[in-house]
Amino acid sequence: MAEELAINLPSLHSGQIVAWNERTRFNAIRCGRRWGKTQMAIAIAGTKAAHGQFMGIFAPDYKIMSETYRELETALAPITAHSNKTEGLIRTISGGRIDFWTLNNPKAGRSRKYHGVLIDEAAFAGDDMPDIWAKAIAPTLFDFRGWAWALSTPNGSNPDNWFYQICSDPESDWKEYHAPSNTNPYLPEDEFERIRQRNLPNVFRQEYLAEFVDWNGTAFFAEGSMLVDGQAVDMPVKCDQVFAVIDTALKDGVEHDGTAVTFYARNLYYGIPLVVLDWDVLQIEGALLEDWLPSVFKRLDDLAVMTGARQGNLGAWIEDKASGIVLLQQATRRGWPAYPIDGALVAMGKEGRALSVSGYVHRGMVKLSKYAYDKTINYKAQVRNHFLSQVCGYRMGVKGLPMDLFDTFTYGVAISLGDTEGY
Repeated sequence: MAEELAINLPSLHSGQIVAWNERTRFNAIRCGRRWGKTQMAIAIAGTKAAHGQFMGIFAPDYKIMSETYRELETALAPITAHSNKTEGLIRTISGGRIDFWTLNNPKAGRSRKYHGVLIDEAAFAGDDMPDIWAKAIAPTLFDFRGWAWALSTPNGSNPDNWFYQICSDPESDWKEYHAPSNTNPYLPEDEFERIRQRNLPNVFRQEYLAEFVDWNGTAFFAEGSMLVDGQAVDMPVKCDQVFAVIDTALKDGVEHDGTAVTFYARNLYYGIPLVVLDWDVLQIEGALLEDWLPSVFKRLDDLAVMTGARQGNLGAWIEDKASGIVLLQQATRRGWPAYPIDGALVAMGKEGRALSVSGYVHRGMVKLSKYAYDKTINYKAQVRNHFLSQVCGYRMGVKGLPMDLFDTFTYGVAISLGDTEGY
């Protein structure tokens, strides 16, 4: 008598069952956050591989792909003949296999043949995704007349975005299924309403209602959201910690971004969660940054005393590339607390970071100190409050805007306040 081996794959909820029952050969699932798109892909791929079929799973980057790999490796362990994370491969004892590919490889899937492919977070693939689909992925389905699922939360209404194209073009081979977050019956309705109230309307429309939103020219950070009754706040006399975020420039000159730093006070338990204490931006050659960095840590120490920071000066977070690498090395040599910004946060890009932290600003969790609000400096021959002009003047889709202080702001909010609703 054959031994029965049990595997533990996700069960589809009612909204996913509807999408499954309406499937065709090519399926585009436009869904909101927490709908369960990755879990559905895991359930489909795992079931098919258990029955001896060949599956290809594609994701925009390694982080998304590796989470899917781990879950499938665990779920299929009782029937796994071979698995290798480095190779991105799981083989089952029934003869099935799952290959894992990142979409930053234009040759993803070449030389393979699949019964089916699943593309996770398809809207976040690069601009070359139409070519990758046509030249690398689609040909893998030829041998078995295979099928495909592309699952994603929308990422704007960009006509050049492949996921937007397959969902919007009535002449395409793809059938779109629209699934807002609340079609997952396990998500509480009152929580759905709470999230709606705590996010900018367009953020909620895109991230939870799964609508294609035109972000061109959209302002994310209103000055009034960072004030109290129209006024900046006093410098805190007590807080839990102070820290800084540094964004460095590779080149000097007015045509390039500068080197920027923003200083923050963080309250963990009561009061204003995050206060912008001070900021600075300057044009400086990379070779001179090592002479500038001590002034940043001196300012952090002074602010820690001024604000009565209970945990003191936590240090500086610096983007780990270009001249930022030099600053991180210098800080290590001198024993200063400095940390590279998480690569996943960097990889989100400016627009992704703006989206992810906008809710914190919208609901009043970030405020400006009077010092930071009233400060003006001469930068690129313009005297003004450059922090306000960059942060409040940011518009998605508008190219050529100065971004140095804007980057230190979105990084700072994400690092200090980020959770499952944001970064």
